[in-house]
Amino acid sequence: MEQCQIQYSLNIKKTIENLPEKPGVYQFYDGAGEVLYIGKAKNIKKRINGHYSKSTASFKQEILLKKTDEIRFIIVENESDALLLENNLIKEYQPRYNILLKDDKTFPWICIKNERFPRVFITRRMEDDGSEFFGPYTSVVMIKSLFSLIKQLYTLRTCNYLLSPENIEKCKFRKCLEYHLGNCKAPCEGLQDERDYNYSVQQIRDILKGNIQQVIGHFKKRMMECSASFRFEEAQQIKQKLEMLEKFRAKSLIVNPKINDIEVYSIIDEENLSYVNYLKVVKGAIVQSHNLEVVKKLDEEKEDILLTSVFEIRKRFKSYTREIVIPFIPNIQIEGVTYVVPSKGDKKKLLELSLRNANSYRLDRLKNAETNKKILFEDKALENLKNELRLKQLPCHIECIDISNIQGSDPVASCVVFKSGRPARSEYRHYNIKSVTGINDFASIGEIIMRRFRHFRDENAAIPDLFIVDGGKGQLNAALAALRSLEMENSTRLIGIAKRLEEIFVPGDPIPLYLDKNAPGLKLIQRIRNEAHRFGITFHRNKRSRSMLGSELDLIKGIGNVTKEKILGLTKDLGTLKTIPLEELEKVLGRRAASIIYKHYNQLL
Repeated sequence: MEQCQIQYSLNIKKTIENLPEKPGVYQFYDGAGEVLYIGKAKNIKKRINGHYSKSTASFKQEILLKKTDEIRFIIVENESDALLLENNLIKEYQPRYNILLKDDKTFPWICIKNERFPRVFITRRMEDDGSEFFGPYTSVVMIKSLFSLIKQLYTLRTCNYLLSPENIEKCKFRKCLEYHLGNCKAPCEGLQDERDYNYSVQQIRDILKGNIQQVIGHFKKRMMECSASFRFEEAQQIKQKLEMLEKFRAKSLIVNPKINDIEVYSIIDEENLSYVNYLKVVKGAIVQSHNLEVVKKLDEEKEDILLTSVFEIRKRFKSYTREIVIPFIPNIQIEGVTYVVPSKGDKKKLLELSLRNANSYRLDRLKNAETNKKILFEDKALENLKNELRLKQLPCHIECIDISNIQGSDPVASCVVFKSGRPARSEYRHYNIKSVTGINDFASIGEIIMRRFRHFRDENAAIPDLFIVDGGKGQLNAALAALRSLEMENSTRLIGIAKRLEEIFVPGDPIPLYLDKNAPGLKLIQRIRNEAHRFGITFHRNKRSRSMLGSELDLIKGIGNVTKEKILGLTKDLGTLKTIPLEELEKVLGRRAASIIYKHYNQLL
């Protein structure tokens, strides 16, 4: 390789004239010597000229070029070497303007540990210790069923002992419970031959790679040998294992048995992000799937993004497949690889399946991003409330009460609970107003505050960090008086919110507090207040409806409260009682009550 450096201070465009027209990798450095960007090119001079072209430079590119103080480049033999070198340099320096690859690495893998008598287990952490990793598996159910199949087919150790020949010879270890359960043959005491153990591990590799037919052939051969030797019990056990393998193979997605050892890649390209899916197909069955999320930094072309992703995935999974199914031909050829862009047939279906997987991964990432935005907004809202209301700690536990009535009839109250900025619906409560007659919101609020905080005190329950009263100064004073009667006025921070101007009233301050209408804290208070109102109105309407129905039944002589409840449980529209046959009414209400109801409503016809 030939390496050169070009330094400049005033006019970098003049120095570009000295760049070579050869394949290679170039690096942009800032004045502090930090790598800003690493790129590959078939023609270094032409590619860097493209960066400085005013007609194509984006805003991000302009920022990069303004920060660039030095250009270095490395000339290589061909484009494939440039791709390899670029990938290695990006991993080493992680420049801020290069694309960022994010994958589904949190999904589980099956690991074959690099050790004597290798363990096989499920893990979410990949370690560079020579162990083999198969996956990742996007379905936890699938990986557990596959691992369960392996455990049923083979007896493997689960201990983490160092089973060196010296330790085994010195009898450092003893058989454990797994041996007595038949799940292990105790290689720790030298009771299992290492060659036999490794042969089982090789068969597990074949299963994980999708080469199930070879394993099936091995078991069939063993079954015939056992049968010929009259070891029928052992032959039956092998037959059961064969049936398990056949069932597992039947569940695999078979495309076409003639399609063998290919890779399929697809890409969904958006403004700032791209999503790449990879499928591995062995003997017509999809045995592996993987997704990458690519964060763009300089409006990279999707051809470059897909090629970088292909190279990264092949390197990560140590794949040497010679045929790649892809939506378009990349501008750089990978040595020994044939690109296929199908227009029809099974390979086209595979490409479409890969695209559906990429889109599914995209939707899942967007959903998670929306969830993270909500959590971030809720955290900001709580922090905003803490600062504006001068609280000692974040108001992680907030409650709000609302009174509902129509001209004093059927007064009720609702209490909603929010924890960490989100509704805790299982802790919502309804209250019937018991001690207040007529329209008296102040007295109603006082009663509910008394009952609610008495519960906190008597049950030693967690008291809210912030308690909101739906109303202005009068409602707030009524709530404060109730707390004082319980000697709990300092147990929580009490505020009231008046609807018209969204004024926040605080005890002891005659002047209301006005929060910015776009403040996250005010938006959270409004959301809690509106939720309390909705919850209370729903309860009030249901109660009023039952009350109106009950008043009509009160006019019927001979009908008691128990019968009324049965009727209201049967129908909420009393007019439908006249359409119900007497025999049906008798089944629910009894003969006497059914006769009274039947006569009453049929006389109204």
